[in-house]
Amino acid sequence: MACIELDNVVLDYPVRPHRRLTLKDFVLQRVFGREPGPSVVRALNGISLRIEEGERVGVIGRNGAGKSTLLRTIAGIYPVARGSRRVDGRVCSLFDIAVGFEPEATGWQNIHYRAYLQGESPKIVQAKLRAIGDFSELGEFLELPLRCYSTGMTLRLAFSVATSTEPEILLLDEFFSTGDLGFQKKGELRMRDFLDRARIVLMVGHNLTFLEKFCDRVLWLHQGWIRADGPTAQVLSEYRHAMTAAVAA
Repeated sequence: MACIELDNVVLDYPVRPHRRLTLKDFVLQRVFGREPGPSVVRALNGISLRIEEGERVGVIGRNGAGKSTLLRTIAGIYPVARGSRRVDGRVCSLFDIAVGFEPEATGWQNIHYRAYLQGESPKIVQAKLRAIGDFSELGEFLELPLRCYSTGMTLRLAFSVATSTEPEILLLDEFFSTGDLGFQKKGELRMRDFLDRARIVLMVGHNLTFLEKFCDRVLWLHQGWIRADGPTAQVLSEYRHAMTAAVAA
């Protein structure tokens, strides 16, 4: 059974400040061979949560609240400084769906490249290759190098590949546009099916309307800690009220 569990997780970013070299730093480097220590930014501060199979959870908060860091910690990209992380189930992480594309490679070749990054085997990719190409509606453009594509066409190809997987735990960082209006409706239906296939979905986003459609639970992060965790309607209402009050202030 798929499950995500974090217990009092702390994650720090080492940050070296951009400043002039002081006399003390110079002495440390030249005499003792020591570099001045970096300062530290606490990105996650005592995060504890449990997400069970079947849940669709949204993550909201202002820029710098720790949303993307939380997803990357769950994915195992960032090691925790303190606390514990437990993830049961195969993780599919879609943080930048265009990563892995090669401008000089054709659309068909890029389908292979991106799918391999998502953990697909050559045999599985070959079996679904035609279906991915058909869904993208790019037709003969799939024979051309990616550098010939518009931004919208690249997004459509990336979306088509990304949503062709069979995830157990799906991590989404922001939501991707799928191009023109005609494709957006088709893309939304595909997205619904994609989310339904996953056992757990955890998605970061600023589009609150999207979260209302797809999530039954929302986490509100603030400066690295969980400010609220509960039913979507309740947490989004609190968040909207807080943001309105902040703008008024």
